Amino acid sequence: MPEGPSFDPQEALPHLLAFIREQTFATGRSRLVVGLSGGLDSATAAYLGVRALGSENLTAFFLPYATNNPQCREDAMQVIERLGIEHQEVDITPIVDAYFERCPEAGHKRRGNFMVRIRMAILYDQSEAYQALVLGTGNRTESLLGYTTLWGDMACAFTPLGGLYKTQVRQLAAHLGVPERIIAKPPSADLWVGQTDEGEMGLSYEEVDRLLHCVMDLGYSDQDLVREGFDPGFVDEVKRRVEAASFKRRMPPYPRIT
Repeated sequence: MPEGPSFDPQEALPHLLAFIREQTFATGRSRLVVGLSGGLDSATAAYLGVRALGSENLTAFFLPYATNNPQCREDAMQVIERLGIEHQEVDITPIVDAYFERCPEAGHKRRGNFMVRIRMAILYDQSEAYQALVLGTGNRTESLLGYTTLWGDMACAFTPLGGLYKTQVRQLAAHLGVPERIIAKPPSADLWVGQTDEGEMGLSYEEVDRLLHCVMDLGYSDQDLVREGFDPGFVDEVKRRVEAASFKRRMPPYPRIT
């Protein structure tokens, strides 16, 4: 089985920090806001934001719902304390529950997507209050698979992790000093009790990143992938997801009228 994408965090770090500074200063602003969930991606993005702009220029928002795992708050607070950044906590439960009183039949997916979009609405409102930009936390694996919410966690001014696979984000987090408990715990958007990313997708990030690296970066054909040891069904499933999510990776199309 091929190895996953190679990555040198020490070599990549200056480029990531320069990117954050360039994208921020180009707008005439100098501050960022970030939604801090207690998970790997948002913690790593926060560490990068502080490295790039200083702790005084990043404000974190913890935006819990009633069913969130208490460990998420503990992990988010640990990041906030280590980085010495300003933070606010806004409980989104009253907003979400008020809406779904109208739709009691709504399942996990609808509720989860709504929560993510409410969080982003709050971040964008606060970005105006702070004259800041919204720092994105998404990674390349999630974008390719479509494991994101359009106009929810995908919404941001820019995303420094957007070119990194999930396994590369984990390597970068270790290099930056993100708490080990955050790096090691199963990735989860914590949208309902017991939810995990890999459980919901039915895919392992380690396996998916190896496959995506072979397809996206090395140009392997389906025959090459099978010859390298990938299961044909797994190849078909991942490629189907990438194609089905292509609409999320572009701006809304419009007809040209001449």
